[in-house]
Amino acid sequence: MQIHDSLQHPETDNRLSELTLLYQFSNTLLSTIRLNKLTHLILTALTTPSSNLFERAILFLRNEKSNVLQGMLGVSRHLSDGLQIVGGPDALGSRWDISDDIISRQRSDEFCMQVRLTRIDIDTACPLIHQVVFDRTLCHSDDTLCQECPTCLFVRQLCGGAFAAVPLVARETTIGMIVVDNPDSAREISTANVNFLQLFANQAGMAIENSMLYNRIEDAHLNLRDARERLLHGERLAAIGEMAANLAHELKNPLITIGGFAGRLLKTLPAKTREHQYADTIVTEVSRLEKMLAEILAFSRKPTICFSRCDLEEIVRECLASCATTFEDHNIKVSFSCDSLPWVVSGDSHQLKQVFLNLILNSCDAMPEGGDLILNLAKVSPKSRSVCATVEDTGGGIPKEMLPQIFNPFFTTKHHGTGLGLAIANRIVLNHFGTIEVKNTKQGAAFRIVLPLTEYNET
Repeated sequence: MQIHDSLQHPETDNRLSELTLLYQFSNTLLSTIRLNKLTHLILTALTTPSSNLFERAILFLRNEKSNVLQGMLGVSRHLSDGLQIVGGPDALGSRWDISDDIISRQRSDEFCMQVRLTRIDIDTACPLIHQVVFDRTLCHSDDTLCQECPTCLFVRQLCGGAFAAVPLVARETTIGMIVVDNPDSAREISTANVNFLQLFANQAGMAIENSMLYNRIEDAHLNLRDARERLLHGERLAAIGEMAANLAHELKNPLITIGGFAGRLLKTLPAKTREHQYADTIVTEVSRLEKMLAEILAFSRKPTICFSRCDLEEIVRECLASCATTFEDHNIKVSFSCDSLPWVVSGDSHQLKQVFLNLILNSCDAMPEGGDLILNLAKVSPKSRSVCATVEDTGGGIPKEMLPQIFNPFFTTKHHGTGLGLAIANRIVLNHFGTIEVKNTKQGAAFRIVLPLTEYNET
């Protein structure tokens, strides 16, 4: 009797098979939240020989920023026969799975790579794209609207013949498009298969949307965790910095006392004696410690800037005048050039002077046997409202591996340095809404400071 009913109602059997297949597809889509694996499962399920639906499938996802349909994946039947059945012989309780090896083979396929290079502009006047993306309805390549459309021809060339395109919709928004065709047999896409494709696309769209949302939540969680770790690290550094500032403040007074008495003792001792040498060492080391503590206090102190009109050319010339003796002692030739323009910035002249003094003295330390120091003021570009100040030396440069760390606190290549000079300079420049960077030249290092001008001429 069951056999007789089956023969009398083949449409019922076909319908039951479709529903069973759709239920199996649904189980498959719910089996993973990994977007990469999910997209491979979707296209492989549509093209696998066991489903007997289509011979090739292409997935496009919508890029909201660039407003294009971006080719993500293309799967052909010869690479879709590796689906594994999970869950036993019961079709309603089973699902499909795919191995990482098959995923890798599909992604490295020549056709898939061609698809991934494809971009379709959503704003084009293409009737197919309008129907799929905006009307959210399935479209055939043999529709009369698609005969002369360049975009449709482009997709047809990608597919190689007749095709059908169905939207992926989630929460009343088109998030992508699936295109299917039969390039091997060139058979027509049946109405039954089209209807099934629409039902399947509805579930696929929601599954892809859920996977995207999960990935965003996971990324947000990772970013939040990183931010929390940075905050805790910052709190620990702040505590250490406060302790260092307090310690430096407490050490400063006894050091001044020690240095004062050592200096007096030095004046009373005969020259070229062992005691005079000891006292001179004490005075030198105390002076070095006082300078170190002063820099630590300057770095740990909350910066306050009294903004006023500052002539950057005047600041640089004052710094060069202050270092004239150092240049003579180190046999350094100095050249300074700038155009006759108003190099006026808004800032604290004392702090800006500290930046250039630090860079100039660092260059002198890098050239103990003499060399060239080149300073220049110029606009970043002819119509720019920013000035670029360059301090360049011929001291051999900075080791390449140290360049990324050069502005970090307490990082130094000097035996007598504290490693705070460039860190303080960097903070001052940033507080003046500028940037500072360093690069090596053929003969040495070049520091480049960019600051916004308050008075400028367009040249």
